[in-house]
Amino acid sequence: MTRICVFCGSSVGNRPAYREAAGALAQALVRRGLGLVYGGARVGLMGVLADTMLQHCGEVIGVIPQALLDREIAHAGLADLRVVGSMHERKALMVDLADGFIALPGGYGTLEEFSEVLTWAQLGLHRKPCGLLDVDGYFDPLLALFDGAVAAGFLRPENRALVLKANDPEMLLDLLASYKPVSVPKWITPAEA
Repeated sequence: MTRICVFCGSSVGNRPAYREAAGALAQALVRRGLGLVYGGARVGLMGVLADTMLQHCGEVIGVIPQALLDREIAHAGLADLRVVGSMHERKALMVDLADGFIALPGGYGTLEEFSEVLTWAQLGLHRKPCGLLDVDGYFDPLLALFDGAVAAGFLRPENRALVLKANDPEMLLDLLASYKPVSVPKWITPAEA
């Protein structure tokens, strides 16, 4: 792995632990010589993540749609800020640039971005690891939803296992580094459709 894409909030949230986790993840990436791919903003956890990476001389690539650049939320300190036409182009480029994915706490955008790369992994469109940095149990309800989807027959246990999770950045990066993709047969065959 050379770069990790991190999805996270454009807000810092209401607990200091969220900001601390973003900074700790950035420092762990730098220690391991891993670059960061992220949404290109200067605000929220995204800003904390990028600022910490830059303070420790880490590689940072921001990817931001023109519409958000026009709102002046782009991080002005990035040497590599890539401007794209849409949110769809943003995600596609981020996936191309990264060797793995981590979600920190965030809102709809964070959950949507993580869910999309997770879906692409399930479909076999990429074989890159997807992990959650679970700060103070933030992702517990999401993980319970995934477990419920398995119990209800909507998600195979093998695909549920695509979601890696740790409470510590170093532990999560270890999980991503040791990840071995598993081939899962199609849920429904053409004969069953």
